[in-house]
Amino acid sequence: MSAGDSTASNSRPAETPLPAAEQRAPADTGGPAGPLAGLRVIELNSERSAFAGKLMADMGADVITVEPPDGDPTRRFAPFAGDVPDPERSLWFWHYNTNKRGITLDLGTEHGRDVVRRLVAPADFFLEGEPPGRLAALDLDWPDLAPANPRLIMVSITPFGRSGPRADEQATDLTLLAGGGPAWSCGYDDHSLPPVRGGGNQGYQTGCHFAVMSALVALVHRQRTGRGQHIDVNMHAASNVTTEAGSYHWLVARETVQRQTGRHAAVSPSMTSQVWCKDGRQVNSGLPPRTPAQFRAIHDWMKNLGLLDQFPDLAIFELAMEGEPFSFWQIAQDELVRAKFTAARNAVNFLAERMTAYEFFTGGQQRGFQFSIIYAPEEAIEDPHVSARGFPVEVAHPEVGRSYRYPGAPYRFARTPWAIRRRAPLLGEDNAEVFAELGLDDAEIAALDAEPER
Repeated sequence: MSAGDSTASNSRPAETPLPAAEQRAPADTGGPAGPLAGLRVIELNSERSAFAGKLMADMGADVITVEPPDGDPTRRFAPFAGDVPDPERSLWFWHYNTNKRGITLDLGTEHGRDVVRRLVAPADFFLEGEPPGRLAALDLDWPDLAPANPRLIMVSITPFGRSGPRADEQATDLTLLAGGGPAWSCGYDDHSLPPVRGGGNQGYQTGCHFAVMSALVALVHRQRTGRGQHIDVNMHAASNVTTEAGSYHWLVARETVQRQTGRHAAVSPSMTSQVWCKDGRQVNSGLPPRTPAQFRAIHDWMKNLGLLDQFPDLAIFELAMEGEPFSFWQIAQDELVRAKFTAARNAVNFLAERMTAYEFFTGGQQRGFQFSIIYAPEEAIEDPHVSARGFPVEVAHPEVGRSYRYPGAPYRFARTPWAIRRRAPLLGEDNAEVFAELGLDDAEIAALDAEPER
């Protein structure tokens, strides 16, 4: 989504606040229910676990996220809509909290803790990313909650798990990716440059994906046995098993993979694959031809463009068109195969340098090759294929009188569709609704707003 207004359509209304009575997010407008519809998740809002809550909410679960009275710190994370710093305009908070209902509770008070217990008692999931030991100190941990709700599935997301010698260590998304290994494999052929951390909170998101997958497995187990369980997610471990072959190369062969520009990290360097096109943009040419049919496809492409006479490796390339397919292991052992593979790579680069990046990208894809254009994030979301799949979605923000474009569904369910039904909650927006569902009377609600107990 856009941080400022410069990328917004001129046809959209200006950001004029609506009257207070109209500032609630739109409710579910109907249609088929999501795959997790009918399930309730109580979430203690946290930077580490917010994405797990979003994944479940976007699949239809009723996620109630609990914030402190002054709001979760992520509400103050930049960038902000319209570049106006405001806890209600953080794009970070917006993205990670779609479809959730939001309430505020002071867990430093017995009243606040009691409301959490009452929320969790009938819930299906309890999701938290608190430091190990904090919930036990508040009498809100698994042993405290499970007796009242034996079907509860509690998911704890911490940097190094809740037990072990590193359990009390702090971590950030950066240190998770560095210590877990993914950062080592990301960067450039020039190793005088440091590794590159993947952007977009990938360390937290990886842990959250494992959390949701584990929760769904626990749900299947509960359907068979009637019993819930406590899931302890180690975000460092989640990152470490997301290093492609990096971790296993070391564990099995004691070999260390090396980062490569635009290519998979490997023990031995592979051929470069990023190429400049004639419009000054880069593409990734992926795997070059290795079968006669693939060689013929590239040959016909060059012929149609009138480029055959300009290609210097034409003789060996045409020989490969009539030969046998070859595998990667043959490239290192057979000189002729190596020459064919080099000609294949040269042909791909030769084509890329003589057309625009988008022409190369789409032309290669149409011929069955894994060619890709190197997009900026805003270009990726506007790609015709991405748009045709309905990935960009408009989400209404009544409090500012307009909508914003969000990243949409990463997958499609035929009968239980993913959907963003409402934007992230304003601070305490759903207090009255949720407290009424709990049956709290006016005195109990007033107690929640009283001076915190010390």
